[in-house]
Amino acid sequence: MERVLVIGGARALGAAVARRAAADGYEVVVGARDLAAAEALAHEIGATAVRVDLQDETTMAAAAARLTDGIDHVVTTGSAPHDVRAAELDHDKLVAAFTAKVIGPMLVAKHLGPVLRPNGSIVLFSGVVGWRPGPGSLVKGVTNGAVEHLARHLAADLAPVRVNAVSPGVVDSGAWDRLGEGKAGLLSRSAAGTLVGRHGEVDDVVDAVMWLLRAGFVSGETIHVEGGARHRTA
Repeated sequence: MERVLVIGGARALGAAVARRAAADGYEVVVGARDLAAAEALAHEIGATAVRVDLQDETTMAAAAARLTDGIDHVVTTGSAPHDVRAAELDHDKLVAAFTAKVIGPMLVAKHLGPVLRPNGSIVLFSGVVGWRPGPGSLVKGVTNGAVEHLARHLAADLAPVRVNAVSPGVVDSGAWDRLGEGKAGLLSRSAAGTLVGRHGEVDDVVDAVMWLLRAGFVSGETIHVEGGARHRTA
């Protein structure tokens, strides 16, 4: 049985990946900053839990020490949004955003790379905003865009371990519930901005992640799961 560690696995898309992986017969380790939340999900799906905080390298080292018998895949879904325009940038929040998307995953590779089996893989999470600039999306756009380059370079550095990224569009994962009544408008605008005429669903993204776990001849790639939004010109 292959083992997959899902970092950010206690909520939203990470939890959906953990649930699907467990249903598909993987041995799942739920990694999250909130260990209690990770343990709750792990109990629900028959998995184990470990604390992994992408802002804290010591937690990655501790997780690797617990997994010395080996893992096959790591999926990291973490983020720390800082959705402001340049004039409003906060240094600490900017660093946190880059750490969640770029620096943290690099340190995950440092500590968990040695326990990844040779036919294993890492799946990173990017996002369509990296290719669709707009006001207030500066930090999210640059960090998500950087993930594409990170996948390429880590793939070369960790070979034969495969490294790829998934870049979702706007997905109704629960992350937008904070908008209240504004959520419906966001999803409607997102649907209109795709080539397929709808917003994303959680299963769209999870399907791509699970495919990448099994795609043994794919490495260094970014898989765009956004309904062609990058190609919509009007």
